[in-house]
Amino acid sequence: MGLAWRSFPIPPDLTSTWSSLTAAVGDFMQSRASKRSNMSADAERGAWVQRSVLADQVYTEILARLMDGKLDSGDPLSIDGTARDLGVSPTPVREALARLEATGMVVRAALRGYRVAPMLSHTELLDLMDARLLIEPHNAQVACVRADKSFLADLERAIDDLKQAPNGPQFSDYRSYWEADERFHRLIAEQTHNKFLIGAYNSLGGHVHRFRLFGGTGV
Repeated sequence: MGLAWRSFPIPPDLTSTWSSLTAAVGDFMQSRASKRSNMSADAERGAWVQRSVLADQVYTEILARLMDGKLDSGDPLSIDGTARDLGVSPTPVREALARLEATGMVVRAALRGYRVAPMLSHTELLDLMDARLLIEPHNAQVACVRADKSFLADLERAIDDLKQAPNGPQFSDYRSYWEADERFHRLIAEQTHNKFLIGAYNSLGGHVHRFRLFGGTGV
């Protein structure tokens, strides 16, 4: 009976139905896999955006503490301790401190971690201003040659924001003024379209140190 059953011919209509069913199942599985892949990609992009936004928030919080003098020169900045204090993972804290190191607000020593950078001395501040006097007028000259309507409109918005920004003794009071001031100078540097000039501007971090001196006195 078993051999007779295995040799029994399958009706053509059943064969066609089975082929259609197999193809439909294959299409469904492929579509499901594609959707999973898209969902995974979307989730990764969403996670990156959230992580980036969180790092910005942590950066702003640490910067505010530095500007307001809540962290003194030489104070250690523990990644794990700061993460616990802010209720976040160490990753956004690490990213924020790396950004602050680029501004010269914090320094990192091998095997010792991050520390608050010392305030600029009078001589260092004069040297910083000399460096800016060399770089920024040249940036402005090049930016004027390459100016377009979009650039001029962005500059005007930055100037308007500076005029309307409030002031006060705390960073939260003058943060909008600081941001508009930084944006104004950065727009000029970036309009040069010269990565070396932009890098030189970034390395000075002059606007940060200049505003740091205002801590507790207002703008």
